[in-house]
Amino acid sequence: MKIIGFCVAIAALMFSLAPADAASVEARISLSSQRMYVSVNGARKYTWPVSTARSGYRTPTGTFRPQRLEKMWHSTKYDNAPMPHSVFFYGGYAIHGTNAVKSLGRPASHGCVRLAPGNAATLYSLVSKYGMGNTRVVVTR
Repeated sequence: MKIIGFCVAIAALMFSLAPADAASVEARISLSSQRMYVSVNGARKYTWPVSTARSGYRTPTGTFRPQRLEKMWHSTKYDNAPMPHSVFFYGGYAIHGTNAVKSLGRPASHGCVRLAPGNAATLYSLVSKYGMGNTRVVVTR
């Protein structure tokens, strides 16, 4: 019985270490290239055009963890604008889908990071699957 108890204790210790080995998602946004690079477990999976803040507005730079997810959100600040598959990473700033796909690849937003709807859905799904605690958003100049 002592051996079984010891094995159970070892197994519990191994599972308690699992979060350190858990899958991670990184969404790296380059303001200068207007691109997002998405990696899972350190391997780049996607490169997408984005739109970030146009002149007169700003997209915050730094490293963030998602704060909340909203499958469909409407802006409370900008005319109830739809923000599908939102990943909020800093206050009211989010990565989300847009219908203004012709603007992708150049600054056009009030500060959020806009993606094509399908790409936003893919990112949202990755963050949902692997968890906000295992996701990092990095915004660089």
